[in-house]
Amino acid sequence: MRIGLQIPSFTFSGGPERIGPEFGRMARDADQAGLRSLWVMDHFFQISMVGPPEEPMLEGYSALAYAAARTERITLGTLVTGVTYRHPGILVKTVTTLDVLSGGRAWLGIGAAWNEEESRGLGVAFPPTAERFERLEETLQIAHRMWKGDESPYEGRHYRLERPLDSPAPVRRPHPPVLIGGTGEKKTLRFVAKYADACNIFDSDELPRKLEVLREHCEREGRDYGEIEKTSLTTFADGRAPSVDQAVDTVGRLAEAGVDHVIWSQGTGQDLAGPLGEALAQTEKIVPAGR
Repeated sequence: MRIGLQIPSFTFSGGPERIGPEFGRMARDADQAGLRSLWVMDHFFQISMVGPPEEPMLEGYSALAYAAARTERITLGTLVTGVTYRHPGILVKTVTTLDVLSGGRAWLGIGAAWNEEESRGLGVAFPPTAERFERLEETLQIAHRMWKGDESPYEGRHYRLERPLDSPAPVRRPHPPVLIGGTGEKKTLRFVAKYADACNIFDSDELPRKLEVLREHCEREGRDYGEIEKTSLTTFADGRAPSVDQAVDTVGRLAEAGVDHVIWSQGTGQDLAGPLGEALAQTEKIVPAGR
């Protein structure tokens, strides 16, 4: 079983000058605890599920670059980038840069975007849902093309790239893994089957059914379901940091549901790296290999 950590809040005592040291410490602790992945949200305003929009929120890729310089092994990604936030050629270049500077530890986490409030606040275009999914598919196509070294022009409905050059190439081979976040059964999970290396589905009662839908899409696409890494974002119910035993129970439950990679969302004031590192040591003994 792989265990990761998501840091969704940068509200630390001491004001903005404490954000860098505290975030850096969290990243180092997660790395040293042996966790597989470190994630930040790709938002510009804090989201309502975590706090008011005025709470501190770091730009995701700058934060990950900072974390890369303070860690050695842990992989790094956004959970997840809204497709409307960045032009796809620039997004691929950004993820490639993170991968090169981190020694091959970057993910491309991406989804169709949802937070209209921050888009309107900062003047970012937020087209209707159908168009956002069209843009998501084109972005996925562009990413695969650029990472293959294909510089031929791309002509899509929404994006036109005359020369999608990506130099230097990523360190990770064949490319940084692509994770698609979301649970939409008609489009999102179909895109996972067609384009992605991993999916992210919230820890809920619907998770087994969503994975079954993904399996069906894989069959239609001629894709090996086992090739796709199934990740799930979870948190402890009452907002407190879980004990090691509670973390082990959660990881075991999700492994039984078919999850390969559990990502814990860290609440304000929690310190999860230690308990999760201990839980990882225990689950390596009880969870089947490959999970």
